[in-house]
Amino acid sequence: MSLETLRLIYFSFVHSVPSYGIIFWGNSSYSRSIFKVQKRIIRVIMTSGRRDSCSELFRQWNILPLLSEYIFSLLLFIITNRNQFLSSLEVWDINTRYDSNLHLPLWYLTLCQKGVFYVESRIYNHLPSVITNFYQMMVNVLKQL
Repeated sequence: MSLETLRLIYFSFVHSVPSYGIIFWGNSSYSRSIFKVQKRIIRVIMTSGRRDSCSELFRQWNILPLLSEYIFSLLLFIITNRNQFLSSLEVWDINTRYDSNLHLPLWYLTLCQKGVFYVESRIYNHLPSVITNFYQMMVNVLKQL
């Protein structure tokens, strides 16, 4: 088969399974073994060796590794559901350089800190300020329309 057909088969049968609900299970202990299976499948499709690096194969096929796909899905969830998150300015009402960051709930249990809302907020807060400022600007423009 051609590589384009194999890529299509990968996205229809393999990629769709782990990407379903990845925001909820992507931080679990099983994600490492699922990533190993993802790499093994790509190596089989590309007929590369067992110990060859997959980073070039991911780039060549324009496929996100499992961790990158998890982070991308979390950020997409924040953008589409921004009204469910509070910014630091909304909570503290003090202008600081971090007032556009999302407010992190004060949860001390590790189980709660591995939850979706906490992890999403931390990842969003680690984005460069250029990206978050651009996002805020786009939201303000859309509100004016």
